[in-house]
Amino acid sequence: MSPPDLSLPNDVETLKAMVLAMAEKVARADALASEVADLKARNADADARIARLTQILKAFDRARFGRRSEKLGPASTDDEQQAFAFEEIEIGIAAIKAQVSKGHAQTDGKRAPRRRKGFAPHLERIETVIEPEELAVHAGKQKVLIGEDVSERRDVVPAKFRVIVTRRPKYAFKNADGVIQAPAPAHIIEGGIPTEALLAQIAVAKYADGLPLYRQEAIYARDRVELDRQLMAQWMGKLGFELEIMADYIFSEVKKAERVFADETTLPTLA
Repeated sequence: MSPPDLSLPNDVETLKAMVLAMAEKVARADALASEVADLKARNADADARIARLTQILKAFDRARFGRRSEKLGPASTDDEQQAFAFEEIEIGIAAIKAQVSKGHAQTDGKRAPRRRKGFAPHLERIETVIEPEELAVHAGKQKVLIGEDVSERRDVVPAKFRVIVTRRPKYAFKNADGVIQAPAPAHIIEGGIPTEALLAQIAVAKYADGLPLYRQEAIYARDRVELDRQLMAQWMGKLGFELEIMADYIFSEVKKAERVFADETTLPTLA
């Protein structure tokens, strides 16, 4: 193996330029080393904060969902405050992890791949194909597809209000008596403005998702849809009356079982 060529130019100005270039490289290397050390320190601090928050979250989980929690009585405002605290802690942990991941990406120059489950097959797929701009340069040539990168992201279409217009024409016939018209379809709220889909939306949000009517009123107002809280309460009362038949049937089927297990925890609801 031949030794490296260590010959230096005799020109003083060239030597000065080489020394300055080497000094700049050393300065950049020192700056990068300092930045890496700072990122490592931030990473260690973030890991410690994540560990502390995770311990707090586990302690809250044990206090709320542990075996002794069955003796604590009905749900209260404190439970809602604890649930809010859980969410805030989880958001804080996610924010710290995002900060750490961003630091790693800046240091490594690339983002680490993440494993995740595929999306449910029943979800609608809307595909978009992004062709390279360089195709225009190769116009007239026969192109061959040798592969592709596919990525999926979960999307949502917000609930959209609409108006269902039902027309029932009336017809009369010349030289004949009488008028014909299709009968009006039956509705849960006869003569009212809500469709059954809207009633189901309000009921599920209130009783399944714990979203009080006054909050729903504010949410719908953002879409410039005025749904009064008292009016929605009347609708829910009427809907509950109509669903009693179904509830009675379900209860009769449940009672046919050899044993019936029940959760007697009370659940307060807000209008």
